[in-house]
Amino acid sequence: MLTKEEVSNLINPIKDPFLHKTFEETGGIEEIKIKEEKNHVSVKLAIGKTNTAEQMQLQQNVVNILKKGGAATVGLRFSQLPDEVIAKHQPTSEKDPSLLDGQSNTKFIAVASGKGGVGKSTVTVNLAVALARLGKKVGIIDADIYGFSIPDMMGVEERPKLRGNRIIPVERFGVKIISMGFFVEDNSPVIWRGPRLGKMLTSFFKEVEWGELDYLLLDLPPGTGDVALDVHNMIPSSKEVIVTTPHPTAAFVAARAGQMALTTDHEILGVIENMAYFESQLTGEKEFVFGKGGGDKLAEALETKVIGQLSLQQPFEEEGVFAPSVYQEDHPNGKEYRKIAAKVIDKFE
Repeated sequence: MLTKEEVSNLINPIKDPFLHKTFEETGGIEEIKIKEEKNHVSVKLAIGKTNTAEQMQLQQNVVNILKKGGAATVGLRFSQLPDEVIAKHQPTSEKDPSLLDGQSNTKFIAVASGKGGVGKSTVTVNLAVALARLGKKVGIIDADIYGFSIPDMMGVEERPKLRGNRIIPVERFGVKIISMGFFVEDNSPVIWRGPRLGKMLTSFFKEVEWGELDYLLLDLPPGTGDVALDVHNMIPSSKEVIVTTPHPTAAFVAARAGQMALTTDHEILGVIENMAYFESQLTGEKEFVFGKGGGDKLAEALETKVIGQLSLQQPFEEEGVFAPSVYQEDHPNGKEYRKIAAKVIDKFE
């Protein structure tokens, strides 16, 4: 059974992820409660910045330390340190560069859809990989906070690391990746709302060490909800790809996402029609299982063009390679994504 003094001794040496000072130095342990009958430890900690990816990583660290110390269960709450304490311990080193400061040369590409299930995240992943194959430095922000899927699609099993007060993104297939999926345990649902989501998204831009990027792709949530609007308003300028299936209803709904892009002064790069057809391996005939014409109608409504049509098929199976949604370069869809990536580069450069 842990005592309050033992809990304090375990936590005090841990450093605040933003101020790089121990909790003993900042006086950040605000409250410790222990329920002896259940061996439950409850702690309230004050830190330099709340509701961030670093806080979530700190939370995992503290929980692990207290459980190793003998606690059966742990409850953590966080608050922000007083301004005078933050000012006293604020690092005076160089200011960290941000993708949102207007001085970055990174080009933003938002990938949007009107509804779920049309393959928006698949398009994001494969467009990013195709751009990397063409020699570009590429990153992905999985901004679909409630429906994060990028890490699983790309077969990413490791998690980001911290270097000082910066998050180091995971890299696979030459693409740097950051996602809410890295900061939740066991595929748990995200039940945050409003301001907390906004702070997490901001940290993805400002607190991740992206390095030099040519392109940063943003996998937006489907539809026109708060998170998608926050991202549109957050980034200085962006070009947008709208994903739909050939079905008229999917295209009709996708038009709303396109109109939001235009309303927030972001240019539409074009429409990608996913699952456009199924090609039989036996006969070579194309079957239009989801109908025809949705992409063209959407492009016409948004005064843009269809920049790619992708067939309904799986990536090739590769022994020893787990990446369920990444098409190989010699795959028919891999070749199509390469053409789309080349069109995207042409529109930018």
